[in-house]
Amino acid sequence: AQQMLLDEGISVPIVTTLHGTDITLVGSHPFYKPAVTFSINKSDAVTSVSESLKKDTMRLFNIKKDIHVVPNFIDLEKHVHSFTDCQREMMADDEERIVTHISNMRKVKQIPDVIKIFYNIQKEVPAKLMMVGEGPEKEGAEQMVEELGIKDKVIFFGNSNEVDRILCFSDLFLLPSQTESFGLAALEAMASSVPVISSNTGGLPEVNEDGYSGYLSDVNAVAEMSANAIHILKDPEVLKTFKANAKAQSQKFDLHSVVPMYERIYEQALKQVPVTN
Repeated sequence: AQQMLLDEGISVPIVTTLHGTDITLVGSHPFYKPAVTFSINKSDAVTSVSESLKKDTMRLFNIKKDIHVVPNFIDLEKHVHSFTDCQREMMADDEERIVTHISNMRKVKQIPDVIKIFYNIQKEVPAKLMMVGEGPEKEGAEQMVEELGIKDKVIFFGNSNEVDRILCFSDLFLLPSQTESFGLAALEAMASSVPVISSNTGGLPEVNEDGYSGYLSDVNAVAEMSANAIHILKDPEVLKTFKANAKAQSQKFDLHSVVPMYERIYEQALKQVPVTN
């Protein structure tokens, strides 16, 4: 688009942001790789949502541009909840912990591991599992829940516009993905004071601090993730500490801290290539 505009005598600087599967899956496909490489190298500035994604991009493409790491951000003011405890009763009893998973339920999200981890949790701690989202792995998850005999302890919401209400009452968030370019779902959970049990892949270690806002484990380490989850949930004081830490960790990604980083990059691009018409 920039090259086409130049033919019309119009100069517009281009800033490209790399997000995730648009690079690692779609972008690296032989059909798209030349166009993606060209677009990145011809951009006036390039940003990536995590250091991990930057490394993947440099590995997969012949990149000659510098890539600035600017993390995803969150509006913490939107995560100040005023819901009442009576609304929690719609999901679980008072003595039960609420465990949550939110995703598009694709294979990369390791949905069977989510179910296995919860199965281990509920044997040690009274709990309910909230599964939010739609995707190809949902049907298998529903069948697995039935086979394990925990159908009464798992609620499948499908896609929801009230994720904040679910997170507001959640005690733990599970994200055992094969990979995450950043882990925005984990950040949204932490902004609602929900500690995270996640894999240590992709950008997740840049978001979830091991032993502080939750725990990190290798992909498929179901036993370890289960033990860490039980450790957080079993003791009310431990849970209280992790909840406070999760909220504190999310503040590092507040939009008021991150957006100025984007603004500086855009301003620099404008200095290098002033808009002309």
